[in-house]
Amino acid sequence: MAPRHWQLLEHDADIGLSATASSREGLFATIAEALTAVVTDPSLVECRESIDVECSAPDDAVLLVDWLNALIYEMATRQMLFCRWDVRLRDHTLSASVCGEAIDRARHQPAVEIKGATFTALSVAKDARNRWHANCVVDV
Repeated sequence: MAPRHWQLLEHDADIGLSATASSREGLFATIAEALTAVVTDPSLVECRESIDVECSAPDDAVLLVDWLNALIYEMATRQMLFCRWDVRLRDHTLSASVCGEAIDRARHQPAVEIKGATFTALSVAKDARNRWHANCVVDV
């Protein structure tokens, strides 16, 4: 698997996510890892249970918000954190198998609860070197 690159950015009372990857699928997986990092260190999460996630949108930027919100929904309703994201894209339809485990408050020490992904500072683009970049702010 190619190395993933992401970072968390300060944004008033919210948190910005920024990701870079060599493929569009990799970009969506990488920003999902950044989403987990808002809550806990992703290396603390184990792959114990897989679930399927699907979403579609008119373009990549809206698809990114839908993807992150689908993950936030699954995290909240299942009380889970995720550590592996097998993303498949066809046009602007995403299907993924995500793997993780139930939140263990003692081990994961969740920092915040993410309320949702927003359209603030939202971008998805491919640069001249064929690297994909994404930014999105999440409400915490």
